[in-house]
Amino acid sequence: MHDGILIGEGVVLDARPASFFTRALGGILDGLATVAVLLGAGLLVGVSLNDVDAQWAQAGGVVLLVVAFVGIPVTVETLSRGRSVGKLATGVRVVRDDGGPVRFRHALVRALVGVVELWMTFGGIALIASLANAKGKRLGDMVAGTYAIRVRGGKGWQVPLAMPPELAGWASTADMRRLPDGLALAARQMLDRASRLAPSSRAALADELAARVEPYVAPAPPRGTPAEAFLHAVLYERRDRELARGLRERDRAAEQAAALRRLPYAMADPAD
Repeated sequence: MHDGILIGEGVVLDARPASFFTRALGGILDGLATVAVLLGAGLLVGVSLNDVDAQWAQAGGVVLLVVAFVGIPVTVETLSRGRSVGKLATGVRVVRDDGGPVRFRHALVRALVGVVELWMTFGGIALIASLANAKGKRLGDMVAGTYAIRVRGGKGWQVPLAMPPELAGWASTADMRRLPDGLALAARQMLDRASRLAPSSRAALADELAARVEPYVAPAPPRGTPAEAFLHAVLYERRDRELARGLRERDRAAEQAAALRRLPYAMADPAD
């Protein structure tokens, strides 16, 4: 069975890194987009700073470079979860080494290192590092713990996950460690096509996958639990916990953003 990565968005990703040509093409497209933004913004800033002191003009140019080479890539990659303009066009996504979506810190590290290995050396360092790495990682990926892979598709599953009622109580209190990406995908694929398998093959495959998943769950399910029901319960609970964690992070970010908009010492903003 093909080994892949299943992210929280329900998108199946190919575990194999994107080809060098695909990554290079995506990088070139991103570079062209950055240069276009830099030139356009440079013209506007140049006109606005035409009558300004030379030191201020120089400072404005530095700010413009920082925004173009770091600010914009970090923002785009964070909000799109690893898909810049070039990556979107070439069907590539940057993910963490564990298969999860990249966060702000990953995007920031990749952008900062990219200033040196992509822009200051015209991609020379990135080219050498990518060719020397088994996953095609550039230095920014090595430091950030990420790599680029191909998106196989975004189709949903035909058979939805369902929590067996008799396992709901056990699943809600069980300690579930993170499953290896290939194992989680294999279990989800098996449940999705279980009805199309021969009964003997279906039972054998379900038993095998349940035995592989069980070491990551404590305590074990009640004795006599069918293998498929166990897999449904684990994947269902795993998905719900990831969703709840994501919602908590979103709410926390919203609260922090609201706090930053307030005056010091939690004083209410003065009325206009």
